[in-house]
Amino acid sequence: MDVYSLPMTTRFRGITEREGLLLSGPAGWGEFCPFTEYDDREAVAWLAAAREAAHDGWPAPVRDRVPVNCTVPAVRPEHAQRIVRESGCGTAKVKVADPGAPLSEDLERVAAVRDALGPAGLVRVDANAAWDVDTAVAAVRALDRAAGGLEYVEQPCWAVEDLAAVRRAVDVPVAADESIRRAEDPMRVVRAGAADVVVLKVSPLGGVRRALRIAAETGLPVVVSSAVESSVGLAAGLALAGALPALHHACGLGTASLLADDVTDAPLRPVGGYLPVPRSAPDPVRRGAVAAPPGRAAWWRERHDRVAALLDAPARPR
Repeated sequence: MDVYSLPMTTRFRGITEREGLLLSGPAGWGEFCPFTEYDDREAVAWLAAAREAAHDGWPAPVRDRVPVNCTVPAVRPEHAQRIVRESGCGTAKVKVADPGAPLSEDLERVAAVRDALGPAGLVRVDANAAWDVDTAVAAVRALDRAAGGLEYVEQPCWAVEDLAAVRRAVDVPVAADESIRRAEDPMRVVRAGAADVVVLKVSPLGGVRRALRIAAETGLPVVVSSAVESSVGLAAGLALAGALPALHHACGLGTASLLADDVTDAPLRPVGGYLPVPRSAPDPVRRGAVAAPPGRAAWWRERHDRVAALLDAPARPR
């Protein structure tokens, strides 16, 4: 097991270093990188996904490339424009509702992204469940105007019932992320009429095959997104996007640009707004060069062992 530490180009989700653990197996490499605030029980699915990649491999794809969006963190408008223009992508996902930041900053950032994309580009925003219903409704309407039309708003509120209320109140489609990947019952979103799109992330959902089952059960359009993994983890997201029967939206898998380094010498960065679908994860040949300090490496290995004990524990009879 190899533990990496990768500096980020911009603070994202409150972190400036992305850490994780790499596993090898007969099918290749897998990545275990649940965010540090997640407890061991929630991290079980992340380890299951890493083992799937390393030991079982992934289903055969039905397409050989995937359209991707660029990701714009909570940065100044001129920085946002630079990210979009350098990405080559026709879709941009813009982070909004950063803690302590006024809506006016979000509006300026979204307007700058629209300017960089041009009228044909697609703008989506992600609030990471930061708003209550009334705040969300007002913010979404304002952001929709600033963008000249939003493709969708991702997770404006936390509770499924609140998502449904926002969806009824605005004309912008609503996408569910946390309400899927951090829920014991992802189908609550569908039953509540709370989303037009579901955002699926391989690692938090326990692997490509489980994510495919959830996609089939929801019956909604799917956007595959990353959990800001290295290129090893991103490859699993591409495997999911490549295996979906239908893919109507660009996927949030262009996040290697958020990392200043990577575990491979060929990071999975989009060209012309697309990424190829790999049959296995890239070889992390640079894992030694980006190794985490000894104390952090020990912390991750201990965490892995605790989570593995939970994953491997016999199921309790009901």
